[in-house]
Amino acid sequence: MTDAVPSADLIAPLLETRCCIVGAGPAGLMLGYLLARAGVDVVVLEKHEDFLRDFRGDTIHPSTLEIMNQLGLLEAFLQLPHQKAYQLHAEIGGRSVTIADFSRLPCKAKFIAFMPQWDFLDFLAEKAAEFSNFRLIMDAEINDLVREDGAVKGIVACGAEGPFTVRADLVVGADGRNSTVRQKAAMPVQSFGTPTDVLWMKLTHLPDDPVQAMGHVGPKQGFVMIDRDDYWQCGYIIRKQSFDDLKAQGLPRFRQLLAEAAPFPAQRFEEITDWDQVHLLSVRVDRLKQWWKPGVLCIGDAAHAMSPIGGIGVNLAVQDAVAAANILAGPLREKRLTARHLARVQRRRSFPTWATQRLQLMMRKRRRRGGTDAAERTQTSGVMQKIARRPWLAHVAGRLIGLGFRPERIELPLQQPHL
Repeated sequence: MTDAVPSADLIAPLLETRCCIVGAGPAGLMLGYLLARAGVDVVVLEKHEDFLRDFRGDTIHPSTLEIMNQLGLLEAFLQLPHQKAYQLHAEIGGRSVTIADFSRLPCKAKFIAFMPQWDFLDFLAEKAAEFSNFRLIMDAEINDLVREDGAVKGIVACGAEGPFTVRADLVVGADGRNSTVRQKAAMPVQSFGTPTDVLWMKLTHLPDDPVQAMGHVGPKQGFVMIDRDDYWQCGYIIRKQSFDDLKAQGLPRFRQLLAEAAPFPAQRFEEITDWDQVHLLSVRVDRLKQWWKPGVLCIGDAAHAMSPIGGIGVNLAVQDAVAAANILAGPLREKRLTARHLARVQRRRSFPTWATQRLQLMMRKRRRRGGTDAAERTQTSGVMQKIARRPWLAHVAGRLIGLGFRPERIELPLQQPHL
């Protein structure tokens, strides 16, 4: 490990806890909530002041909804504003095709809920705050790891009131694909090439727009639509590192490309008047070779960055959190945590991670030979074409997208709030 602070040089003030989680995203907050509810003292750090950021993973899959159901939170959770998608669709060969059908899933909520991620995180934070052994510190960014006898023993961070130290039996990196924890712990990363990036933007939702919650893939270029009630969240797939070239062609050309790929008339895209309305997501698929070292564990995007295909990243992160809580809550609470427990988390979640990434790489767009124009270089993947030819495969895809390759269940004793 590198860049670690010896325990003799800890910075006051000092907080002590059983588990310090870095990152209050879906993985971090779900793990913090589950551990606190299982009687473990938890501190969660979030570098931002709030959760209000656009174009984050906003798809809550049936697997996550089932976890909420097991926790007794589903009814309250679904009171939050959201849209439901019982199927996902794509345009293949000039016709609309159902590419994923959730109607036969063995769970209570057989749909994807599209909900702003800040609402999801606010809900989890509010429920976790009902436990006195849970503490969420916003606007606090990790600077270093604390190391003692070859193991991580906490973190040094900087918050709104200055630097401070959290000493913990376990540090969990849930701080996303650009994880500081995994960088400070010098965890080797295995990367997989992806040929695309995604541009996100908003379009006004009009009353006569098509009833389609998500999943329009145009004949020349991927175009995804998510119904946000009063606006559409739209994703446009481009060749890797081609955004600057696209901007050089000018907004009129960009609007033309969007119109060719989308089920909207060209004039609808006139509301895109500035490149500031277009947000680049650099797509990356990677995973750690080893998710842990003594005293530290990474989960979610910090352990495995996912493609946005299928919106699976949030839900895989939640499944990681559930598995980690099932395995680690008892050892943490009883102060008998060892490296073997951390290795068990990786063993439990390695196959679904590998299989999901493999599926995403199979479903990605393929460039045509010699294609250079943004609207002509891709074609529908072989997987999508097979689903179009065999409608029953939509139920298989619904199972894999909706529940994943290894859905987790809550297996630890849970306490009632005790503020």
